[in-house]
Amino acid sequence: MTTYKALLTQVHACTLCAAYLPHGVRPVLQLHPQARILIASQAPGRKVHESGIPFNDASGNRLREWMGITREVFYDPKQVAIVPMGLCFPGTGKSGDLPPRPECAPAWRRPLLGHLRHLELTLVIGQYAQAYHLGAQHASLTDAVKSWRDHWPQVLPLPHPSPRNNLWLRRNPWFEAEVLPALRSRVAELLTG
Repeated sequence: MTTYKALLTQVHACTLCAAYLPHGVRPVLQLHPQARILIASQAPGRKVHESGIPFNDASGNRLREWMGITREVFYDPKQVAIVPMGLCFPGTGKSGDLPPRPECAPAWRRPLLGHLRHLELTLVIGQYAQAYHLGAQHASLTDAVKSWRDHWPQVLPLPHPSPRNNLWLRRNPWFEAEVLPALRSRVAELLTG
C-alpha cells in the first residue's frame, strides 16, 4: 500500500478533471492515519478553493459549532480527517455549486479512506456523500438524517451546514434538539478517549 504521504502527493498532482474545472485544479482535503473522525462532505466551495483550507467559510463555522470543537482541533489532521467526494471546486451552477465531479471518488476515495484505520465516526454531509456512504436506502437527505440512529455511533448523516440550509434547519427543529447533542457528546468522547 502506498504511504499516506505519497498518496497525498499523488492526489495534489491529480489533473483527472482539469478540463471540467472552470477555476482550475486545487484538491482540498485533510488526512492523517491517526484521525478518529472523518468528515465526508460534497466538494470544496469557491472560498475554500481560494484558500486551500477545507471548510474555511461560514459552513465550516457552523460545522465546528455543531461538533463543539475549536478551529485548532478541527484542523488537526491527527484528530479530524476531511475528505470530500470531489476534491476540487466544481464551479457554480444556477442554484449553487455544481455537484462533485464523478471521476474523483472512484479514483481517490477508497485509497484515501484505506489509510484511516482508527476511524470511529464518519460525518456524512450532503446527498452525494450520503449516496456513497449509505447507499440508496433513503428517499431524501431529510429521511437519511431522520434515520441517524440506524447508523449511530459509527456514522452520522448530516445536512450541509451551509447558510443556504437555514430554512431546512428551521423546518426540522428535531435536528438541533436530538442530533446535535449526541454529535457533540460523541466527538468529545473520541477526542478525549
